[in-house]
Amino acid sequence: MALDQEGIISGEMPFLDHLEELRWRIIKMLAALVIVFVIVFGVIMGSHIDVIDLLVTPIKPYLHGQNLVVTHIVDKFTIMLQIAGVISIVIASPIVGYQLWAFLAPALNKRERKMILPVLTFGSALFLSGVMFCVFVFIPQTMKLMDALPTKALSNMYTADEYFGFLFMTSLAFGAMFELPVVMLIATSVGIVTPQFFSKYRRHAFVAVLFLCELVTPGDLIISTLILFVPVYGLFELGVLLSWVVYRARVKRLAAEALEGGASE
Repeated sequence: MALDQEGIISGEMPFLDHLEELRWRIIKMLAALVIVFVIVFGVIMGSHIDVIDLLVTPIKPYLHGQNLVVTHIVDKFTIMLQIAGVISIVIASPIVGYQLWAFLAPALNKRERKMILPVLTFGSALFLSGVMFCVFVFIPQTMKLMDALPTKALSNMYTADEYFGFLFMTSLAFGAMFELPVVMLIATSVGIVTPQFFSKYRRHAFVAVLFLCELVTPGDLIISTLILFVPVYGLFELGVLLSWVVYRARVKRLAAEALEGGASE
């Protein structure tokens, strides 16, 4: 199997070779996640920074001076593992993205391959923005809505396990949904879809995004769904704009290549 200096497959490969290449890419992704996890977990356990307290800070106004409750002996350690896992996923996401791109690179031309660094940077920034939006906007606003419900017959007892489970699940989901423009950009770059497709089905996309936001957000709180829907649909519109830019550049490049081919004949 011939590889170039960057470890990217050059030339055509049989189907089984593609599977073998995919297997090694997956192994490298998992290895990167494991290495980053070990480092992050070591830093968390060895430093004097109270990571749990930092992650609880956004909801402290709605705890009314109380602390989160642990109900099992090993909850604190389990939460530390979960924190290290989520941070590792965020940090290792550019490496995972590169491995995916390297697997798809043979289908791209030299110009499209040069887009890897900007796309990875853009995608990492969007993923991190989604996580930060969840932690510092969505979670506090959801807690505020719950705290404002008019009843004196119930008292809140938030457990650490439930809070962090909810925090990690939603933050990763938010980060994934914020990747929408990158997915649209890549799909347009490789010729799977065109911006006309996105424009034609904009109304369908509106409903689909709203439905996905309803699935990601908890319960039946329409306000929580709208808190997520507004930025995600805004990112869809940004994806449409970027799609047009990439599409026009691709059409212009293909036309120039066709002219050069015709002139050489």
